Amino acid sequence: MDGERRIALLALIVREGTSVAVLNDLLHQYRQDIIGRMGIPHRERGINIMSIALDAPADRIAALSGQLGRLEGVTAKMVYAPQDAAGKDSRHG
Repeated sequence: MDGERRIALLALIVREGTSVAVLNDLLHQYRQDIIGRMGIPHRERGINIMSIALDAPADRIAALSGQLGRLEGVTAKMVYAPQDAAGKDSRHG
């Protein structure tokens, strides 16, 4: 897949035990696009809260988000940085 590169943040809510192996496999497949990731278990509620920062072609980001969002027990939402924000230093106009 090719396309314009974008910066995005993927937010995931994952119910414990459901689709975790598939989710981790997908993240591994897209590892070259992932800048960083953070996971926080909320044991009292039986969920995991994850954020994944991406720098990738827009079509790859959409593909990953769609695949994750279709997994049972996973809620996925994507936030994109403004297209003109990537690579610019706001202090220098």
